[in-house]
Parts: sequence; structure tokens; C-alpha cells
Amino acid sequence: MTRLRVVTYNVHKCRGLDRRVRPERIVEVLGEIDADVIALQEVVSRGGGERHHDQASFIATELGMHTALGKIRLLRGAPYGNVVLSRFPVTLSRNYDITVRGRERRGCLRADLLVAGDALLHVFNVHLGTAYLERRYQGRQLVAAEILQNREMSGPRLVLGDFNEWTRGLVSRLLAAEFRSADLRLHLARSRTYPGIFPIMHLDHIYYDHSLDLTRLSLHRTRTALVASDHLPLVADFQIGREKLTAEAQRIAEKN
Repeated sequence: MTRLRVVTYNVHKCRGLDRRVRPERIVEVLGEIDADVIALQEVVSRGGGERHHDQASFIATELGMHTALGKIRLLRGAPYGNVVLSRFPVTLSRNYDITVRGRERRGCLRADLLVAGDALLHVFNVHLGTAYLERRYQGRQLVAAEILQNREMSGPRLVLGDFNEWTRGLVSRLLAAEFRSADLRLHLARSRTYPGIFPIMHLDHIYYDHSLDLTRLSLHRTRTALVASDHLPLVADFQIGREKLTAEAQRIAEKN
């Protein structure tokens, strides 16, 4: 039985509520959580300067984790986008452009992780748009053959990130038809995640295949976490049985 702790965290360019850019605070928060797989959104990776300016590399190095970067666009000349950090080897990473014309560029980063012997876990780190029609288009893109229904995958899928969907819209319905949902109402006293200091909306979501068993879901709400970003980390603990991984691989093979 493999135990797996995952977290999704929009780090807001490592700019805290005090407006200071301090990646070391994000490292502190993630160190408190001690996750195996981390999905970060809004990460800036500026090279050629001080070490902490390359936020993806700095956080990965400080935590001693493998990394995959999905650049969405350039922000003042620096790559900006989603990042997956993992204690497990990353065997493949692929970035999907899910931008809607006329809207801010958006992406979905896929990272394949070798989690148990030769078993793969396919992690999809998502940051969707803020507009209603924009997200409807992006939801259909996600569940299409190129991304979540890709026939080359051979293991369970984990879809998480900042969905910018605070009501049960089309994205939620499409993903709930394909995956289990980490339902905040079943695990937490509150059903909202954003903004961290006074949550009024549920933007951060986790969806997972049936071969993963969710054992615990929590919002990491510490003094540092409340200041480090405008989001709080959403943390999920899973158990993965070897027999379920084998069954999942067989189910996917038959489906393909």
C-alpha cells in the first residue's frame, strides 16, 4: 500500500498579503505540509539573477524534489506558469495550451510520476480562466482525447489546481462524470478556500481516479500560510493499493 500526500497551492507569484515577494515563505509552508506531490500555480522563474528569483528551481531545491515546469507566458521576460514538484521521479512532462482567444493565457501541465515500482501516476496541474464562457471551453478541452483521455496513459490520473470555478459549473460536471471529487463539505467545516484569510469562494479543487482512496482532506491554515499567498494550500492524503494500480492499468488498456 502506497501512501501519498498531495497539495495544490496558488502561490500568487510568491507575493504575500504584505506585498513582499518571498519564495522562502512558500518553502516554509510546503515544508510544514510535507507533501509527496505539489501542484503550484502562478510561479515566476526568472533566471540569471539571485537564486530565489527562479522560484520553481528555488522551491524545488530547498525541498529536495523533482520538478516539472509548464510555462504559460512570459511575465516581464520571465517564464510564468504552473509547476509540479515530486518526491517521485518525473518520467514525462507536457504542457497543454488551453487559452481562449482574447483572454489571458492559461495552461494545464501534465507530469507522469513513477510512484510504486513501475506504476505511473499522471498528474494534471490546472489553472483555468476567470470568465464563465472561457471555463466552459477549457473544460471541454480538458476532457478531450488529447489531454485527460489520452490513450498513451497507463495509470491513474490526478487533476488538481486553481479552477476559478466557485459554483458547480460545466467544468465541475464534466470532471465529476469522469473522476471522484475531493468534496470539501465531507471533510471540512467550511466549503470555501479563497481568499485564505477570509474564504468566500471555492476555487481550488482536486479530482482523482477510482484507484486512489482519499483518506483525509484539509486546508493548511497556519500563520505563515495566511500571509505567504492569497490562497491556502489544499492538502489531500491518498492510499494506493498495488492491486488497484494493476486494475486501473488494465481498465485503461481495455478502454484504449
